[in-house]
Amino acid sequence: MYYLHMFSEKQPDLNWDNPKVRDAVFDMMNWWCEKGIDGFRMDVISMISKAEGLPDGEEKGGLYGDWGPYVCNGPHVHEYLQEMNRKVLSRYDLLTVGETSGVTVEEAKKYASLSGKELNMVFQFEHMDLDGGALGKWNDRKIRLSALKQVMSKWQNELYGVAWNSLFWCNHDQPRIVSRLGNDSQKYREKSAKMLATCLHMLQGTPYIYQGEELGMTNVPFPDASALRDIESINALKENTEKGLADYETMFRYIRYKGRDNARTPMQWDDSAQAGFTAGTPWIMVNPNYTEINAKEQRQREDSVFHYYQKLIRLRKEHDIIVYGSYIVHMPEDESVYLYERILEGEKLLVICNFTDAEAAFELPEGWNGREEVLITNEKEERSLENRKLCPYEAVVLRKSE
Repeated sequence: MYYLHMFSEKQPDLNWDNPKVRDAVFDMMNWWCEKGIDGFRMDVISMISKAEGLPDGEEKGGLYGDWGPYVCNGPHVHEYLQEMNRKVLSRYDLLTVGETSGVTVEEAKKYASLSGKELNMVFQFEHMDLDGGALGKWNDRKIRLSALKQVMSKWQNELYGVAWNSLFWCNHDQPRIVSRLGNDSQKYREKSAKMLATCLHMLQGTPYIYQGEELGMTNVPFPDASALRDIESINALKENTEKGLADYETMFRYIRYKGRDNARTPMQWDDSAQAGFTAGTPWIMVNPNYTEINAKEQRQREDSVFHYYQKLIRLRKEHDIIVYGSYIVHMPEDESVYLYERILEGEKLLVICNFTDAEAAFELPEGWNGREEVLITNEKEERSLENRKLCPYEAVVLRKSE
């Protein structure tokens, strides 16, 4: 007659309180593990345990009841994940990451504890929700850098030595980061994409690269609502305009900036028809900039965003400090520069990133003079930082031993 669905009507929620359901899920997981898979990315795994009685949520934003408090990090979620770990995960060499909507640092310490009783790591979204407002996610405001640093620093420091961080800017539910935190103009797109990559990859944890992020793919200039495919965007456009919470032009502008469809257009492989993605008609439009931004062109060019990501990955494999070092943020209130140190057994890194299109001043922490070894930079030529000034969207990582 009816069933609970937190998302699309095509996605019934399973009743994890039923032990037969859990056993069926674990049997399915073991079947895949025997096939030799390397791990699981678990969608909204923090929502598998619901509050008893399924109470109605209070109306939020004029649209619907807020069910978050009754389905996120529910009463039995850790019990069920520990059972999953005993019956499946601990029996294989796997990587597991849970998408944990609404997770707090304290909850993350349970989900991703280094004790290994549940998951290896979790995706938290606090840094992605910093630009919310009266209409939830729907606006075109920029995230304040000081707020971003505060959240990133909290997760870096409070999970250190206790649980494991996942690091990401992009996924299938987020707009393109170069259009959101960087600058997708022709002048600064590649440089800001490299800066954002540097800032993320030098943090403690495991970085995730979402398809096209390594090319600096951008948001999409959707012409009108008929080009949209995402149920969230389509519903928000309809409901917010019908309720008079925003006019059509404003709401569509918000969707072009924050909508999930930005991340779901075809991967831009080359400059042939449909970006080399298909010989047919894709389910959603291809970003028209595919003739300039594509994998074929970038693999052929040494100074491309793609090759810069390869350098960052190499550095993480070569330097334990990037993976395991502790973290200290400097200039936390500055709205232009993100500057932090990593420290491990007498070795130090200083990561300096300018998030703006203007020259930015910064302060060198005690013990640094700006003439140290440059581990990586997105500038064409290495230069001294003694003058304490960064070029627009400049990123540089200094290294020294004590």
